[in-house]
Amino acid sequence: MLVEQELGNYWIQNLSLSHSLSPITMDRFNDSNAPQVIQLQQHDQTTHRQENRIPSTYPFKVQEPNSPRFSPPPTSLFLRNLSRNLFYLHFSLITILLTALTIRSLISAHHPLSLSPPLLASIACSAATALLFHFLTLHNPSRALRAAFWLSPLLTCAVGILLVSVGSAASLAVATTALVSAVAQSLYSCWVSTRFDHAAQVLSAAMSPPPTKSAALVVLTVAACTVYSGFVAVGICGATVAGGGLEAVFVLVILVSLAWTMHVIRNVVQVAESRVKYMSFACGMDLETSVAFLDAIKDSLGSVCVGSVLVPVLGLVRGSARAIRSVSGDIDEFMFSCANCYSGVASRLITYGNRWGFVHVGVYNKGFVQASTDTWEMFRRVGLEPVIDSDLTSSFCFLCGVASGGVSALVGGSWALAVHNGYATAISIYAFLIGYFMCRVAMAWPQACVSAYHVAYAENPQSHRFDPTIPVRIEELHRSRAQPSRPTHTTEF
Repeated sequence: MLVEQELGNYWIQNLSLSHSLSPITMDRFNDSNAPQVIQLQQHDQTTHRQENRIPSTYPFKVQEPNSPRFSPPPTSLFLRNLSRNLFYLHFSLITILLTALTIRSLISAHHPLSLSPPLLASIACSAATALLFHFLTLHNPSRALRAAFWLSPLLTCAVGILLVSVGSAASLAVATTALVSAVAQSLYSCWVSTRFDHAAQVLSAAMSPPPTKSAALVVLTVAACTVYSGFVAVGICGATVAGGGLEAVFVLVILVSLAWTMHVIRNVVQVAESRVKYMSFACGMDLETSVAFLDAIKDSLGSVCVGSVLVPVLGLVRGSARAIRSVSGDIDEFMFSCANCYSGVASRLITYGNRWGFVHVGVYNKGFVQASTDTWEMFRRVGLEPVIDSDLTSSFCFLCGVASGGVSALVGGSWALAVHNGYATAISIYAFLIGYFMCRVAMAWPQACVSAYHVAYAENPQSHRFDPTIPVRIEELHRSRAQPSRPTHTTEF
């Protein structure tokens, strides 16, 4: 009797302890005791374990919501702290510069109040357009995809026509660039139109179900970017009318700072949201968006700052390499060999800096270069690289940004053309850039979902949580490769 009573107390304690354990820990606990105690539940536990087990390709255990983050190596930690401190230092200096320019212009004979309203109106329109694209993507990905690919060249062409009407030499040069870009975007949209259905399926599968409080995070980040962009707009106007011979340098520094800051904000959102979706795809866990966002700021900001510099630069190199390779073809042997060499270098560089690395930055707290390398090598190992190359999510988000920038440029440029013709070109450019970056911040959530979807699938393709979207796409690519007369186009913005 005493033995039975002690045994009963033992199992009661274990049962109460199980309520405080995570699902993965319970699986391991059941694995070690089920053969000795409960044989009848072995089949159910095996099935549950297959759904929640961590794939063998994982370099670390998946982070649980309340578990401590992994500590990075000392060298990686030093580099992260250095890049994070540089970002904070740059942000402090640019804030001082913007404040000084604004005060100087206000106490001088000229003031930026007459130039600020067009830019501020364009910023408000860019925020509304960014949120519109975000919620349209959330509720109808197929329609949002087609709207971005067809509206972007039309709005870019409209901006070019507006700049032609300004009549100055600078406006004509910018207008020519805009019109050529509109033609290129139209040709690209026609070229990849056969991939719209697959891209819409990927967006639908990756964003379903949406993480809790993700919409609130998007609205808050867009609101923060709106306030910051308004501050930048007033500072730019102050630098423009203040004179002194250094206004061009000040404006260039402000725009570079704006680009880096917006990229950092966007990638912080991407790290947080990709971690939430990854946990859902890989383990079936629901991680709060607010927790992931705070962890991204606290632990991953240094890696995000590095990635915010590397991803645009290396992405531009890879895109130019693909364009040169497509144009060169097999016409000239020397040109083809140079294009092939440049493409090889670009393919090697993209291994060290790609947007899919942000998933491992958030989940495993890796450094950005290590995360990018591990992720890309995993894609190659499982044969998922052709699917990644043919994905349109990056192009979709890019064209959403271009469309939003076009709306902002039309609003700000038209207002400036009616009030201050001499500043219409500059204000159109500033409004376009702000509108583009604002929309990219809002579209970080769909891009993070798709990135987490691909990374989680590559780590465990046998998981029952994935629909047949990716396997079907792999089969389509294999069939297209088997037909030499119908090449697969993989050029992407």
